[in-house]
Amino acid sequence: MFTKKSLKKSPSTKFKITSTHLIWPILFLVLTIRYFATKPNYHEGDYLKLSGKIMSEPRYTHSSQTFFLLSLKVILPRLPQLNYGDYVVVEGIYKDNGLINSRLVIHKKTNLFSLRKKILDFYQKNLPPNHSALVSGIVLGSKQTITPSFYQSLKRSGTIHVVVASGMNVTLVAGFLVSALITVLPRKRAVIISIIGIWIYVLLAGLEPPLIRAGIMGTIAFSAQALGRVYSAVRGLLISGIIMLIISPAWLTDLGFILSFVATLSLMLFESKISRLIRFTPEILRQGLSTSLAAQIGVAPIIYLSFGQFNPLSPITNALILWTVPHITIIGSLAGVVGLIFPALGKLILLLIYPLTWWFIVLVS
Repeated sequence: MFTKKSLKKSPSTKFKITSTHLIWPILFLVLTIRYFATKPNYHEGDYLKLSGKIMSEPRYTHSSQTFFLLSLKVILPRLPQLNYGDYVVVEGIYKDNGLINSRLVIHKKTNLFSLRKKILDFYQKNLPPNHSALVSGIVLGSKQTITPSFYQSLKRSGTIHVVVASGMNVTLVAGFLVSALITVLPRKRAVIISIIGIWIYVLLAGLEPPLIRAGIMGTIAFSAQALGRVYSAVRGLLISGIIMLIISPAWLTDLGFILSFVATLSLMLFESKISRLIRFTPEILRQGLSTSLAAQIGVAPIIYLSFGQFNPLSPITNALILWTVPHITIIGSLAGVVGLIFPALGKLILLLIYPLTWWFIVLVS
């Protein structure tokens, strides 16, 4: 028989719903409604004329180039070659969320992104083809020089996602900048310059959703650090998602946006647990394997549903090559910047990257 006293809940068992718990689902609901409310109401066969900057690197084939403009897929002839950052005006017929029979009306090159091209040319000039393609992809997200055979090797081994500038690159660049600057500058000033450095890198590497997400999270983390506040990675992830969807509601259905957030959340939730489970493995493999397995928990179902692809051996391959990515990113970035001013010194620094790229290429091939 229970007494009134025994029916009372102890303070530890009470769960109080606060405004903090409610704000996230409400914001998500508002952003979802905004996405559908602001989605353009195009109809099959409509004639469209679009203008704007190309905000991600076009994909090239022998006869065509494909890019997205205002969230619509545009396919144009291979020449004149368009590049990330170029301003274009195109016209065509709307079909299947893109333009068919597209025509380039206006094309203006922008000097803002010429620095990126100079760095990519530096890699191409001083490294063998597959090696320069690998460094260009990892450091700046460029896929222009990846040969079809190398692309197939990356795809088959489940490592194609590595050869893109990702959120991890932003973290590495930010960490490198803070570590270098904090030795010569006051902490707050070093943090401010590092935040500026993060966004310069994001701009150079391409304004893709994973980079923007990492840039916002890095800015929040460093700002909290400078202000002496506690930083929550999960909260930072949610805030970055909300900011991005406010800027562009169309990202709600963007696969890159979805994969970036799911992979990041999976890493936060599972990486440390998996690392403890496989603590018997060598340290050099443990970090790569735990990172790969944690990310796969979230992204593998999405990739399978989207592309019908799943390679059960990809976590092992990833574990063997992921340790090279931070070193390739830092050495490649440093060599690229130095090479613009002192080409000979930049080339010397770039030689340090060759054993890492050789190991990567041998494993995926």
